[in-house]
Amino acid sequence: MKVLYFDCFAGAAGDMILGALLDAGLPLEELKRALGSLAVEGWDVSAERVIKKGITATKFRVHEHVHQGSGIGDQRSGIGDQRSGIGDQGSEHHSHHPDHPHHSLDEIYEAIERSALSVDGKARAIAMFRRLGEAESAIHGIPIDQIHLHEVGALDSIIDIVGAVFAIEWFKADRIISSAINVGSGMVRTEHGVFPVPAPATLSLLKNAPVYSSGIPSELLTPTGALVLSEFATAFGPIPPMTVDRVGYGAGDRELKETPNVVRVLVGEAEGEHPQAPSHKPQAHKVAVLECEIDDMNPQIFGVLMEKLYAAGALEVFYSAVQMKKNRPGTLMTIVATPDQRDAMTDIVFRESTTIGIRHQELSRECLDREIVTVSTSLGPVRFKVARRDGRVVNAQPEFEDLAKLSAERGIPVKDVQALAHKAWLERK
Repeated sequence: MKVLYFDCFAGAAGDMILGALLDAGLPLEELKRALGSLAVEGWDVSAERVIKKGITATKFRVHEHVHQGSGIGDQRSGIGDQRSGIGDQGSEHHSHHPDHPHHSLDEIYEAIERSALSVDGKARAIAMFRRLGEAESAIHGIPIDQIHLHEVGALDSIIDIVGAVFAIEWFKADRIISSAINVGSGMVRTEHGVFPVPAPATLSLLKNAPVYSSGIPSELLTPTGALVLSEFATAFGPIPPMTVDRVGYGAGDRELKETPNVVRVLVGEAEGEHPQAPSHKPQAHKVAVLECEIDDMNPQIFGVLMEKLYAAGALEVFYSAVQMKKNRPGTLMTIVATPDQRDAMTDIVFRESTTIGIRHQELSRECLDREIVTVSTSLGPVRFKVARRDGRVVNAQPEFEDLAKLSAERGIPVKDVQALAHKAWLERK
């Protein structure tokens, strides 16, 4: 099984990911050909070898030809103000031209449809930009159809994201894994002011990706880096057992004090998953299960309590109706978390609820391998949650939020959209 492993010990950005994949063997001319099909004039890309703290890495760059004055949608090109925290960690990724526009979602969708990406690649890229639009809509309180992507709507970031979709498809990896991501620390200037690291757009795109800060006073993870990693990585953690074939380093522009400003990608084969090798079975892992019954609390508080538990990292929270002492109706609360989160969960329950006691036990849990796959349908892209056991797909379900969105946009019942999505999945297979 072919594996791509992204080691994000110094954060990640779109241009750094592309640089690492170029360094690991992606031909620059093939990437240029794919990007050229966006039919956007006034720019060019290049890759050069640089040294970062003694490490040779590839630096991917987008160059704007300002005099040509053409671009996406309104025939103007633009890189945007890189101080917004896009592209490559707020540094001098390209020349700054603050007067250039950021592009609307419709303009970006049209450019992607003109590209040479595969059908699935186009659907994936469009779905990624839709995630961006939904994130900015939620952050700024603006309807999505009025959104111009301030954080990643500039031409260089569009190229980074579309290029990453093409590059990852080119490697034809069976599995993509990422380390926990170093986000850095300090403050970052965005289009809307100065915010703590990670910036709001970056946080909203992380999904379930684990992050940490090593204390480096810099914005190490950007919106484009968060988007690409959270979209493609099906698992996060340490380097898996694998035979490494190639290693690539992608450089940013920062000169950090002790750490090279690079993303490292490992390309190889997962051990024990070759066709002749023994089957790989999912490993059981330990979870803490906490329970208590409550019969004297305002029901409205249960919703707030659940939100706080999930925000603190709970894996599952659910309520069941039970009959308690003195024939009172009550609620059984069950929380599933990692063993090291047990104390934090207990503190939240005691602080936010009326219970005076909690039971807990440690159990083993086995989960299917899961990934998100974007499928192109006649109505638009739909994300599927695909579950595998021993490498075999045992379940594939469309994300209901995508079905509901397409239903509202097209005026079609959700059940019909769901049927079309399942049909597209089966035809894709």
